[in-house]
Amino acid sequence: MRIADILRSKGPAVVTVDPGMLVGELIGELSRHNVGALVVMEEGTVAGIVTERDVVRRIYERGREVLDARVADIMTTAIYACVPSDTVDSLAETMTERRIRHLPVIVDGRLVGIVSIGDVVKSRIGELQTERDQLESYIDRG
Repeated sequence: MRIADILRSKGPAVVTVDPGMLVGELIGELSRHNVGALVVMEEGTVAGIVTERDVVRRIYERGREVLDARVADIMTTAIYACVPSDTVDSLAETMTERRIRHLPVIVDGRLVGIVSIGDVVKSRIGELQTERDQLESYIDRG
């Protein structure tokens, strides 16, 4: 299965934020959209990604004043991304090795989606269910 298949299933919608947004506002966006990460866009380009983990770690390190900091101050700028033609298996490997839970999907420098570890797991479970159903059908015919 390819990343394009996941995007077809879940859709291409990606919630993005500006690097100048306050962290306190960011928390509201994460909650409102029920997501664990948001892509940070600056002038139409992916500038970074910010996750719930980033927020929690910075609150632990700096205290509550981080809520008045800008997203740019806490976001991750070393972005790992994927393309629609990547396989789900290769993405799972990257996510595991790099300890990443969300990867933007980028085509020709344009953000076209985002894939989470939950999307990867759901995809893999679907594949396993299909294989199981095929095996049961084969056994029943025998």
